[in-house]
Amino acid sequence: MSGNVILLLPMILPFIFGLIIGFQKEEKQRNTLVFIAMAVEAALVWYLCMGDHSAVMWTLTDRLSIAYNTDGLAKFFACLISAIWLIAAVFSMEYMKHEQKPERFFMFYTFSLAALMSLCFSENMMTLYLSYEFMTVLTVPLLIHTGTPEAVSAGLKYLGYSIFGAGLGLMGFFFLNTYCDTTSFIAGGTLNMALIEGKENMMLIVFFLMILGFGCKAGMFPLHAWLPTAHPVAPSPASAVLSGIITKGGVIAIIRVTYYLFGADFLRGSWAQTAVLILSIITIFMGSMLAYKEKLLKRRLAYSTVSNVSYVVFGLMLLCPAGFTGALLQVVFHAVAKNILFLCAGAIIYKTHKTMVADLKGIGKEMPIVMWTFAFAALSLVGIPPTAGFVSKWYLAQGGLMPEMGIVGVVGVVMLMVSALLTAGYLMSIVMKAFFPGKDFDYANLKSKEPNYLMTVPLVLLAVAVVGMGIMPTPLLDVIGGISGMIF
Repeated sequence: MSGNVILLLPMILPFIFGLIIGFQKEEKQRNTLVFIAMAVEAALVWYLCMGDHSAVMWTLTDRLSIAYNTDGLAKFFACLISAIWLIAAVFSMEYMKHEQKPERFFMFYTFSLAALMSLCFSENMMTLYLSYEFMTVLTVPLLIHTGTPEAVSAGLKYLGYSIFGAGLGLMGFFFLNTYCDTTSFIAGGTLNMALIEGKENMMLIVFFLMILGFGCKAGMFPLHAWLPTAHPVAPSPASAVLSGIITKGGVIAIIRVTYYLFGADFLRGSWAQTAVLILSIITIFMGSMLAYKEKLLKRRLAYSTVSNVSYVVFGLMLLCPAGFTGALLQVVFHAVAKNILFLCAGAIIYKTHKTMVADLKGIGKEMPIVMWTFAFAALSLVGIPPTAGFVSKWYLAQGGLMPEMGIVGVVGVVMLMVSALLTAGYLMSIVMKAFFPGKDFDYANLKSKEPNYLMTVPLVLLAVAVVGMGIMPTPLLDVIGGISGMIF
């Protein structure tokens, strides 16, 4: 072990806290420990992100090692994840009162954070692959928590898809180990052009398969089917972090492979770039259409994730600064908005046991705080100013309309607009019926069903963020600009 050992703490501390939490049966003490664990982790991450750190945990050869580094991209994702994980944990403290074995849930919830931190700070391909697999294994218990046959089936489906996708990534690692100067992540790529001369098409095939594999976690077609199956059966806080954060684990891997190993210059103008762009456009449309037709609330939100995370892939595959900026903005804004929506769904289920969209008529009269936060998140996903979602879509459209992108870029931008209209249809219709149920609604027996502060405060904080980042995106743009400047 060498380097700054403090960099290993974001991976070690959650495991220690998780083990303690797993044996804590008393609710108040358990919740206190969960909050301390999340708060300490967030504070530690933010401290580490104030400087530059590196650490090597284990070395087999110069190309096979477990090593960590705090570059710009690592800091970006680590700060986002630690903040969301803390907020969702507070919400979960109340929600999990309705679920069996909350200590087990919080144990794996904390373990999963360790795997995500390891993924964020990965310095090379080997560390990223191992972290990716650990993330998969440790999140399965969150999916199957209820123990129903449907939950177990969904968990196994998630596991199968994820392992297959990671296997494609591992296959690519073998090729990269041979044809890259190093498997460490270096902005701009590490391909040895002399070695791949005459083998460019082979490497493009490798790239395409790797993106297809890691795109599974991001919910990209054709390996997206686990996502709408998993969300309806998982506890709502698990659905929130799975949709808002775990899907971004695939995005991290895609960014590292695209910009830090292969390099944008090698991929730009290739058939592989076009193929992934087409897949992302297909996924955007398909996810939006399926969400529009879905009657179960959490499954509708899951299909929405399939669509919205593909916005990110689309922006990344444009291989230009505007597209890259739009993609990372979408990472943040989708994480915040989708956490709001799934936590709102959880609050509704917790207080009313309603799961179908048709049953939410008038729910805004009973749960106004919950539904107002739902409305702000929905507006952001549609892309209505001044919410945050408008800013990311603006940059994505700018990238797609660059002359060099041709017809694929134009089609992509058109699909973003179509998707926005469909999103308005399947989300804003819920909001309208929630607040304007019509004359036949039973106003006489109206009762407040607003949840307590442990649920409402996280929702309000996230709603403030989704509007605040839309009004004042400059600090975030500055951070992304620093990352982009290292790549392009």
